[in-house]
Amino acid sequence: MARRVRRYRRRQIGSAALAVAVAVGLGVGGAQILTDGNRAPSMAGDSGGQGQWTSCVEAAPEMVKRGFNVRTEEAAALPRLGDGFIPAEAVICRLDQRANVGEDVLVTEQRSYDAAALAALAAVLRLPDAPQNPNPLCRANLQMAPWLALVDAEGRWTRPGIPLATCHNHLPDAVSEALHALPLTTVATHRLAESPTAGCDMTALARTSDPDARPGALPEPFPARQQVRLCVYDVPKSQQGSRMLDGDFAHGTVLPEDRRAAIEGALRSSGPANPCHTRASRFAVLSPLTGSGPHTYVELDGCRRVTMGAAPDPVINAQGDAALIALIDKP
Repeated sequence: MARRVRRYRRRQIGSAALAVAVAVGLGVGGAQILTDGNRAPSMAGDSGGQGQWTSCVEAAPEMVKRGFNVRTEEAAALPRLGDGFIPAEAVICRLDQRANVGEDVLVTEQRSYDAAALAALAAVLRLPDAPQNPNPLCRANLQMAPWLALVDAEGRWTRPGIPLATCHNHLPDAVSEALHALPLTTVATHRLAESPTAGCDMTALARTSDPDARPGALPEPFPARQQVRLCVYDVPKSQQGSRMLDGDFAHGTVLPEDRRAAIEGALRSSGPANPCHTRASRFAVLSPLTGSGPHTYVELDGCRRVTMGAAPDPVINAQGDAALIALIDKP
């Protein structure tokens, strides 16, 4: 599975296409905001001070993380809707996945007040899971669940568990149809400041061992007057020593001005790369928030090479040192 994900990253399918695929597979419309499945539904008296519904921003702060999603099986792990809870409203929180890196994240809150549609949805949410199909092909396509809350007439709210279809990573048709039948009205759009790590991909390919790179001093590393994002990745042992380092996201941030200036100075003083064949287990990617301009890749151990280049300019390999690594490699 991990190797398939990495092949997917290499094909560089855009996040917008992914959002469309999720929406089509769900059949509800739009990119859905999803929970991590670990938080119990919020009710009055047991909701961290949020017994009364307020907004998607307060109820689902996890949605600020771009690309956040959950498997249907994890949504099903939430407690099921009790017979005593009568919904007066349904709330669906959605994240606008189309925002560019460096832009604010937009969260929309949609509600439905239709009594008949809510009763139908409540009925299907109380259905048991279907018997599981053991065929492995059944699980080939994952389906995601919406970030759904139900609110009663007193304003109390809950995140209901969702029953599973025969393929236990899918919603039953009855649930998808009930969700699709909700007449939804957008009641609020919230603008959230983007998380510092939101622009970091969950996996990344580093060019630190690009065979076409030439040794030399780095050109101006960062565009003038632009903020720079730092993303750090761990390289699994199976990928260490490859011509392209394939890493999993560890941590990231948007560099404050003083740290950016220090890293820029260390990069500018880097000389040509030394001959070296030591494998790297970690690397960092430095890139402008706008997405335009060169990306800089730094091995955080091993040969500690620095690679930078953007088409049509040639890729350049330079030599990092302990001081540069110390400036970069901290959460």
